[in-house]
Amino acid sequence: MEEETKKEPEKTQEEGLLDKAKKLLDRADDLIDENVEKVKKSKAFESVAEAMDRAGDFVEDKVEEIKNANVKERLEAFADKTEAETKEHLEKAKQAGKKLAEKAADRLEDLAENIRKNAKGEEPQEGSQ
Repeated sequence: MEEETKKEPEKTQEEGLLDKAKKLLDRADDLIDENVEKVKKSKAFESVAEAMDRAGDFVEDKVEEIKNANVKERLEAFADKTEAETKEHLEKAKQAGKKLAEKAADRLEDLAENIRKNAKGEEPQEGSQ
């Protein structure tokens, strides 16, 4: 019987501790709820909440603007315009390259002719070197 009496007090102590822990937890929960309510009623929380709402609205408006701005069509038009201008500039560059090549060839011919004449002992042409 002694064994039975020893076991029973342990259970009551455990239950007492559990009850105390539950009460303490409930009080802490109530305290947290009260403080959360106080924070929600504060001006700072209201200001932050309003700022977040405005920021969310701003982002949504910008997303709608982008969707409605026909970005894809504008990019395609820009690409087409850029391609046309690039072709035009490439053609101009080719023409300039041909002119430079012709001038270089003429200059090389003049130099070659002057070298031949110098090799034969003749006077070089005027305007050439």
